[in-house]
Amino acid sequence: MNQKIQLYSLATPNGQKVSIALEMMGIQYDAHTIDIRKGEQFSEDFLKINPNGKIPAIVDPIGDAGNPLAIMESGAILLYLAEKTGQFLPKAIGSRSRVLQWLFFQVGGVGPMFGQFGHFTVYAKDKGDLSYPIERYTNEVKRLLKVLDNQLAKTAFLAGDEISIADFATMPWVLGLDKFYKAKAILGLDEHSHITRWLAANLAFPGVEKGLGVCGMQ
Repeated sequence: MNQKIQLYSLATPNGQKVSIALEMMGIQYDAHTIDIRKGEQFSEDFLKINPNGKIPAIVDPIGDAGNPLAIMESGAILLYLAEKTGQFLPKAIGSRSRVLQWLFFQVGGVGPMFGQFGHFTVYAKDKGDLSYPIERYTNEVKRLLKVLDNQLAKTAFLAGDEISIADFATMPWVLGLDKFYKAKAILGLDEHSHITRWLAANLAFPGVEKGLGVCGMQ
């Protein structure tokens, strides 16, 4: 292994979070595609890196006092990279807290709820009567979108005037509602003008655009 960060991922919203961060932070890395559609996340070699068998994961060859450090969980990876580089996570207590609040909002709310919405509306269509979970997760996604839109009515990015790891974490999930789930009309995405403006602001960064395509699905 060389001195570059080793990224193990696939271009799902969770995977895209980390590749966006790596690109935006200018960190040298090698990307290794882990195709979760083929069960590659359960291989013996990958489970040594992430015992939970999920993407993304990274290995920093010198992260642990000069020794390799494997890191699982996308939120933890974003925090590690931000602290390692001193980028996209403010040092001032209040500003740092705001970034972490919105990062955890994504990790604990946006990711799980958007993912369940996609599962029941797209991937489990033939699993019987799904009217209850579809209604439940559709309503919750709409609620979360309103929270995001209300926040973005007040700030340029989720935690303030500057883009941060909170935006890296959340933006791929919002894009995925249409890209992966074709749910723009169902969720009324175009009605959220502040989210629309924020998505465009994120995509204007070349690192964001490039990061979205790392470990792409064929």
